[in-house]
Amino acid sequence: MDKTGGPAFPTEAYDLDRKTTVREEGMTLRDYFAARAMQGLYLAEWPDVDMPGIAKDAYTMADAMLAEKNK
Repeated sequence: MDKTGGPAFPTEAYDLDRKTTVREEGMTLRDYFAARAMQGLYLAEWPDVDMPGIAKDAYTMADAMLAEKNK
């Protein structure tokens, strides 16, 4: 598996115009993990929020979660 964890919510849908099934990848599992981690980090720093720091920490947490998942 790649370092993004692959798609978090892949779906398939029928495209009427092209008359074929198309796959929608959606966000990556890494992005999903980071978004969920960011919620808690944001609340923990309120009201002195450092958004660049939170974003960096959220992806650090997401990478750790993926590493643990892939053991």
